[in-house]
Amino acid sequence: MLTAFLWLMYASLAVVGVWSLTFGAQVLWAPRRHPLDGGPPTGRAWRVAVLVPAHNEAAVIATTLAGLLPQLRPGDRLLVVADNCTDDTAALARAAGAEVVERSHATERGKGYALDFGVRHLAQNPPEVLLIVDADCWVQPGSLHTLSHLAGTHGRPVQALYLMNAPEGAPLKQRVAAWAWRVKNWVRPLGWHRMGWPCQLMGTGMAFPWAMAERMALANGHLVEDMKLGADLALAGTPPLFCPQALVTSEFPTATAAQQSQRKRWEHGHLSMLFSLGPRVLWQGIRRGHMPTVAMALDLLVPPVALLGLLLALLWCGTLTLALWAGGAYLGPWALANCLIVLFMLALCRAWWGWGRDLVSATEAMKLPWLLLGKVPLYVGFVFRRQRAWVRTERK
Repeated sequence: MLTAFLWLMYASLAVVGVWSLTFGAQVLWAPRRHPLDGGPPTGRAWRVAVLVPAHNEAAVIATTLAGLLPQLRPGDRLLVVADNCTDDTAALARAAGAEVVERSHATERGKGYALDFGVRHLAQNPPEVLLIVDADCWVQPGSLHTLSHLAGTHGRPVQALYLMNAPEGAPLKQRVAAWAWRVKNWVRPLGWHRMGWPCQLMGTGMAFPWAMAERMALANGHLVEDMKLGADLALAGTPPLFCPQALVTSEFPTATAAQQSQRKRWEHGHLSMLFSLGPRVLWQGIRRGHMPTVAMALDLLVPPVALLGLLLALLWCGTLTLALWAGGAYLGPWALANCLIVLFMLALCRAWWGWGRDLVSATEAMKLPWLLLGKVPLYVGFVFRRQRAWVRTERK
């Protein structure tokens, strides 16, 4: 029994160690600079189409379009797909000046189906570059041109910096969520970008050369269709580029039930992709000797930061139990677990100092362990009551 427990600890150390080293390298290597550093691109202006999938977004669609329309040039298109809407989304989008198509289907529901419908509509008069923006997002002026220039010039998908902001006066739990979002979507991709490696797609603020966009498999109901699409494109030899000079923002929902639904969809979807796609992408990258694909797979395999912290705590307890059980004969695994925890804590402190102090005070940061414990039911639910169907997040 001791031998089996020992091998379990070694295997756990190997897996969690790779996750921790990847997370630590990304955070510690990320340069601390403003996301919009750098001037506007120069050179050819690519003809673009901006595709906005929208399901019952009457409350926000006009604001989103008001940020997009001034960035368009003559010959560009702005298409809103009003998908299974029961409100005034389509009418408001037309009144704002966008081209609108409406889609309705009893069973095929979800963002992926709306995107596929929009791409097939655009194919009648295709652009040179396709940009995808969610209906509840604000796109920083100049960002569309920056994204389309990179996608058209490099022939690869490009991902903008996408941040979710906590509303004014938000409670600690939501501000911590906004900080964790920064770590996932800003800090870690910035560290990989500094090394010249690709990033994940984040669902909005994405640009694709049209020749690539028209071949993408979009019609699906995956919880995190963006992560799957990014992995598929990496396997096809075109991993996404990160563009921190282009900024897209949105806000977390204010209602507690909506927050919980959104968090469950994201994290259960992330974990599903981790197990189903991560190992395959890693193996293909190793088999082909293509380091960018390997790097993208390593990033995809890192679990949510809260879960990684919980796993490190369990690993520490397990290796300590092993050492005590064996009478001090196996202190090596416990020492290694301590090293991984130190690395994790250093990375967290660096991420807080550079990207979280404005959201979470030092005193509030001391409460993080209790917030981690509060997420245990979410991860237990992944095992026993995993969310599989796409569910729209209510804004209110």
